[in-house]
Amino acid sequence: MTLNKVFFVPMTEPVPSFRFSHTFSVVEADIDELNHANNVVYVRWVQETAGAHWLTAFPPGEREQYVWVVMEHRVRYHKPALLGQELRGTTWIGEVRGAQCQRFVRIERAADGVLLCEAETQWVLLDPVTQRPKRVTPEVERRLRVAVG
Repeated sequence: MTLNKVFFVPMTEPVPSFRFSHTFSVVEADIDELNHANNVVYVRWVQETAGAHWLTAFPPGEREQYVWVVMEHRVRYHKPALLGQELRGTTWIGEVRGAQCQRFVRIERAADGVLLCEAETQWVLLDPVTQRPKRVTPEVERRLRVAVG
């Protein structure tokens, strides 16, 4: 009998990248029947953190030629987020390969830095007209790796 083991790969990146952070609060709509933020809400926060970085790095007039879609999320939950807590989402990119971009997100309590959730997402860049994969150019990658904001 063979046992399949699933290992969670440590969230480190091969090339150093700027860490983009933003803060947000846990609101009533985020809370589930267990009185903490629902797991699906964490996925939304992961996507919103990535989106905030993208929108800061590529202002209107520059971002319209790109569309990002999620190919895969891997999420690890560590601690619950509770109503009224202020959280910090921090993101950075890892490996860029063709049309794919690996992105990491950490969600922490802003007050004490306690890690609540970490995620790794594979994003795919699309051409907005054809909706087909579009290679991530060196310029796009560079702008995602340098300080913004």
